[in-house]
Amino acid sequence: MVFVSVLATGAATGSWPGENPRAPKVLTGHVAEDPVHGPRDDESGTADSAGDLVSRSGDRWSTAYSAREYASLQRMLAGKYVGVGLWIKTDAAGRVEIAQVGPDSPAAAAGIRTGDTLRAVDGTPVAGRPVTEVVALLRGDELGEGARGSTTVLALQRGERRWARPVRRVELETEPVTVRREEPADDGVTAAVIRVESFTRGSGAEVRRAAAAARGSDGLILDLRGNSGGLVVEAVEAASAFLDDGVVATYDLDGRQQALYADPGGDTGTPLVVLVDGGTMSSAELLAGALQDRGRAVVVGTSTFGKGSVQLPKALPDGSVAELTVGEYRTPGGRSLEGVGVTPDLDLAVTDADRDAEEEARTVLSGLGSGV
Repeated sequence: MVFVSVLATGAATGSWPGENPRAPKVLTGHVAEDPVHGPRDDESGTADSAGDLVSRSGDRWSTAYSAREYASLQRMLAGKYVGVGLWIKTDAAGRVEIAQVGPDSPAAAAGIRTGDTLRAVDGTPVAGRPVTEVVALLRGDELGEGARGSTTVLALQRGERRWARPVRRVELETEPVTVRREEPADDGVTAAVIRVESFTRGSGAEVRRAAAAARGSDGLILDLRGNSGGLVVEAVEAASAFLDDGVVATYDLDGRQQALYADPGGDTGTPLVVLVDGGTMSSAELLAGALQDRGRAVVVGTSTFGKGSVQLPKALPDGSVAELTVGEYRTPGGRSLEGVGVTPDLDLAVTDADRDAEEEARTVLSGLGSGV
């Protein structure tokens, strides 16, 4: 099953910052901020040429974007997008299911629920279509700047019920990182919960600020459930909140091993639990695997998705962009997560699937002792 966010945060990764000499411009995930060859200033380019490359590659992670889709993706990585507030996923049969509905979004106001099946967008059937095409239809990419304020008609199904509902497209902002501080429970543990929805620009710094503010608490819960990835550089910065230098991940490029490093000075004393599930993907898995291998965190939940490949984007003359897999990244312990994912230290699918993951995390924190 392939998960893709209508926000596109789950489908995008970014390049490494030029100011860090230890971080070459290589990607993990779907797309870079800077393609290998800059596209022409022609927004009419389709994904046809890129699609040919992707089709020949035979790789399930390779993706084709038109020039307009690619430009929209970059805007969304900045935390703004035009859409209806839906996340979607596709199954092996090609059916498109609503994976999440944004709170206070037009989709929520229209009564759309998680688990509903999306059958068509403006009369265009979506079953079996590439997820990028479905996302583009939902966003109204073909309308360009006219998408904001336009109305799309979504054909939906819930059980045996089928219906169509008009939904207005609006400009929405993502809130990739949220923090709440839990009051002491029966176990006396005071924990800060840092929830990371996706790794868009600036999210790594937000995680670092949240972790710094929580120093001295009994523990931290880093919630990566449903985080389908994003900019790898942001995931590495988030790792720097909890590590004091050292390797976060390695990968091969042109036969040479490269490494991604955490910055020095992170909080290595406050007990940390990382929550994961089957929707934890790509750069979110990189982060969870790094904290697990470095012995910095106890990972709780269910096995992650298993998306650990490295893609480089290639811009073509018509402005389309093809992402092609060039390798895999590995955790500090040398594990490849591709097709395997991160296995939690405490696997709730094995121990007690009905137990609340956050409650379990608090229990683990109570046994780890207080932070320093």
